[in-house]
Amino acid sequence: QLVESGGGLVQAGGSLRLSCAASAPSFNLHHVAWFRQAPGKEREFTARIKLSGDTDYADSVKGRFTMSRDKSKSTVYLQMNSLKPEDTAIYYCASDSYGRPAYRAPMTYDSWGQGTQVTVTS
Repeated sequence: QLVESGGGLVQAGGSLRLSCAASAPSFNLHHVAWFRQAPGKEREFTARIKLSGDTDYADSVKGRFTMSRDKSKSTVYLQMNSLKPEDTAIYYCASDSYGRPAYRAPMTYDSWGQGTQVTVTS
């Protein structure tokens, strides 16, 4: 089970840190990603952290968002800085237990959290 937290309402230029906590220690053996979904839009890849700690980001967030993980807490984080109104969405974390190569595709991930709302006002 994955549980996101940390969403909220923030002004443009502000920061938020999202957390995704897992109940199973096996989470630490999975690649984990953040996706987001804005109203009327498809769910889109945002960031991913591999078991090695290497990260990948969508071009739209590169340089502003940073993903990290704390294996001692079975938790991953998404630090979001310089937020823009277009970052407004529900943010979901997802884990991939098989290490599939198509990491930007939602269908790659077999476990999802319930999502946390991020709203950025101008």
